[in-house]
Amino acid sequence: MTKADVINQIADKTGIDKADVTASVEAFFSIVKNSMSSGHNIYVRGFGSFVNKKRKKKIARNISRNTAIVIDEHFIPSFKPAKVFISKIKNSDKVKQLAEK
Repeated sequence: MTKADVINQIADKTGIDKADVTASVEAFFSIVKNSMSSGHNIYVRGFGSFVNKKRKKKIARNISRNTAIVIDEHFIPSFKPAKVFISKIKNSDKVKQLAEK
């Protein structure tokens, strides 16, 4: 499913114009990106959390040159779904059917 599909479904379910829905969805993504880049986490009750995870400093290998590379500690964006969200996916019949294929 793409962002355009999400926008179309929201517009169909709410009756709001697609341009307004697009502006709202884009504003949401922009707020999430800006908040997380300034070090803030976002918690949406019943859906999940957008959090910054800290990765420790580590030594990696460049296989082609056979050298060691030091990767400094850094933060990466992460999404942790809420328990309600996880249970809905686990109990979904459609997901179970797709998993069997």
